[in-house]
Amino acid sequence: MPVKNRFAELQDEITAWRRDIHENPEILFDTHRTSALVAEKLKEFGCDEVVTGIGRTGVVGVIKGKTDSTGKVIGLRADMDALPIHEATGLDYASKTAGAMHACGHDGHTAMLLGAAKYLSETRNFDGTAVVIFQPAEEGGGGGREMCEDGMMGRWNIQEVYGMHNWPGQPVGNFAIRPGSFFAATDQFDITFEGRGGHAAKPHETVDTTVLTAQAVLALQTIASRNADPIDQVVVSVTSFETSSKAFNVIPQSVQIKGTVRTMSTEMRDLAEKRINEICNGVAATFGGTADVTYIRGYPVMVNSDEQTDFAAEVARSVSGACDEAPLVMGGEDFAFMLEERPGAYILVGNGDTAMVHHPEYNFNDEAIPAGCSWWAEIVEQRMPAA
Repeated sequence: MPVKNRFAELQDEITAWRRDIHENPEILFDTHRTSALVAEKLKEFGCDEVVTGIGRTGVVGVIKGKTDSTGKVIGLRADMDALPIHEATGLDYASKTAGAMHACGHDGHTAMLLGAAKYLSETRNFDGTAVVIFQPAEEGGGGGREMCEDGMMGRWNIQEVYGMHNWPGQPVGNFAIRPGSFFAATDQFDITFEGRGGHAAKPHETVDTTVLTAQAVLALQTIASRNADPIDQVVVSVTSFETSSKAFNVIPQSVQIKGTVRTMSTEMRDLAEKRINEICNGVAATFGGTADVTYIRGYPVMVNSDEQTDFAAEVARSVSGACDEAPLVMGGEDFAFMLEERPGAYILVGNGDTAMVHHPEYNFNDEAIPAGCSWWAEIVEQRMPAA
C-alpha cells in the first residue's frame, strides 16, 4: 500500500482525533468545535492557507506542492456533522451530547482527511495545489451547496474534486466505486387532504379524509409499479400519516402525510413530482375533498465523472489491490452539489462487519484509517506527479 508506513505511524494520532470528534458530535451547521479543531490542525501542519466560515462553518486548507508547473488544483472533501441520534454503543469515547452522535462516520472522514493533509504538508511531493475541504451539514442541511454558493470552487480554482464514505459490510480498507449516477436525488413531500369532518356514526354526512388519504397512499405506489420504466429506479415512501383528530368517534376534517422520493435521473424526478400532484389532487377530487401538495427538491443525483472515476479506481487498486463495482445507493449525498460544479468522483471504503450507518450502535472502524488516508494522498500525488 503506497504511503502505508507513514499512515501506520500516524494511525494512533489520527485515531485520537477521530475519537475526540466522536465524543463531541455537532449537528448540521453547528460544527463550531469541530471546525475550530480542523482549522487549528491545518495551521499546525503548515498549510499555506486556512480559511474558515465557507458555507457558514466550513473550513478550507490549501497545500502547495514543491512545484506548480501546470496550475493543477485538486479538491478533497470530508464531511464533519453528526446525526440527531442517541448513541447506544457503550464506548468509553461515546457521545457526551444527549441525542447526537456520529452515526454515519463523518468523524472518521474528517480525521482521515486531516491525516492526509498532515502527510501532504510534510512531503509536498506533487506538482500543483491540493485543497482540503471540510464541510458541515451533509445530513440534510446542504452544506456542500452552501460552500459552492460561497464561491469555493472559483476562489481556489479547483478543477477536480474527490470524496469518500465509509461503507459497513465492505471488507475493511477495500474500495468500491461506480461511474455515472451513484447516489439518489432526495426529495420530500408534505400533503394535506381536506374533507368534511363529522361524527363517525354518520359517515354519509362527511367527506372522510381518512379513507381518501388511505386511497392516495396506495395510489402513490403505482408511480413505481405502473408509471416508471422498470429499469429506472424510483422510491416513493409515505413515512407519516397524521389526522386532525385523535378521537375514536370523529371523522377528521384533515389528514397530513409526509414522505420521501428517491430517483436516479432528472427525468424520473420530474415524473415523480408530476404524478404525486396528479394522483393526490385526482384522488381527493374523486372523494369530494381537496389536496394541498408541497414538493421540496433536496439533494440532486450524485453523478461520478467517467474519467475521474476510472482514475479513482486505479488509485484504489494501487492502495488495496482491488476496487469493486459499487451498487446504486438510494440514499442521498450532498457531495452531488460539488460534482455539479466540477468533475470528480466519490468512492466507498470498507468499514467491515459493523452496524449500518444511521444506527445507534454504529461506529467508524479505525482500522480503515490507513487505507482512507492513503487513497486521498495518492489521488494528489498520482494526479499531479512531482515535476
